Amino acid sequence: MKLIQILKVAVIPVLTVLSLLSASNKALADYLTSQGSAGDYRYELWATDDNSHYYLKVWSSEASQKSDAYSTTRAFTSTREALIYFDCKYAGRNLPECQNVQ
Repeated sequence: MKLIQILKVAVIPVLTVLSLLSASNKALADYLTSQGSAGDYRYELWATDDNSHYYLKVWSSEASQKSDAYSTTRAFTSTREALIYFDCKYAGRNLPECQNVQ
């Protein structure tokens, strides 16, 4: 009888906490941080759930809001790096930083 009580008091709460932790990790997802447009393109800047990487989704400015992205970029380590990439590659801006964009 005491063994059942010990299991109820010790094991069940531990299993409950572990299941909640694993469920919360599965619920994490990328999220939209900003959006804008310049030149003939518009973008959405997305971040991973832990803010360690950012990426751009780019559309033609004439494309429907519901259409698939024209391009989805590689991962960037900062929002600044991602927006400089957009400015140089899509908006046609001639910034000093554009020399380093590939």
